[in-house]
Amino acid sequence: MIVTFDLFSALTDTRTGASRTFAEIAAERGWSPSGHDLYDTWDAHNKALQRDAHPPATFRDLSRAALELAYADLGLDVPLAPADLVRLHGTVPDWPLWPDVEAGVAAVAAIGHVTAVGLLSNVDDDLARLTRAHALVDPDLVLSSQRLGAFKPSPEIYARAVAAVAPESLVHVAASARDVRGALEAGITAVRLARPGHVVDATGPRPPHEVQDAADLAGLISRL
Repeated sequence: MIVTFDLFSALTDTRTGASRTFAEIAAERGWSPSGHDLYDTWDAHNKALQRDAHPPATFRDLSRAALELAYADLGLDVPLAPADLVRLHGTVPDWPLWPDVEAGVAAVAAIGHVTAVGLLSNVDDDLARLTRAHALVDPDLVLSSQRLGAFKPSPEIYARAVAAVAPESLVHVAASARDVRGALEAGITAVRLARPGHVVDATGPRPPHEVQDAADLAGLISRL
């Protein structure tokens, strides 16, 4: 069995990490929106753009377009967005993991029938390598949109992830509503790892496997 984790919801507290940088930018420029306001507006546009995205668009391309849209929504200086995105991505190594991640991922990797633990993410490969989570997984098992040629929540990315690990079976640990729903609708065995700020899509399938803490993943996955 191969187990993949979502990078920027299940493993990384992305909102906390990115909001710090946005707060610094806002303070330097005297902007009224808070770091969390900037992040939440940007994140919403990111998710909307990724729903319909296809290569050759990259994660960076979508993130830049999303930040420009966010700045426009908030009445901020749109031409500053590309440089601000470079600054934001430069802080990715500082974005914190959720407190239960290191022990939880290690326990999953130690399960006898789990042959590797990796990532399944929309992020570009070079950004994935900058994250703290990257050090916890098999570096050859970063199943990114860049590698697979599709973006979540399209069923295509999950099908290509399954093909990439065949003949092993795939279990995906997801936190965001779109990732949980996307994996389930694509027929992937998915485990929902509940995280603050993330809920199950009310109109989608209910996840049959769910834990509140990464410490409980190993016990659940060992029974799958």
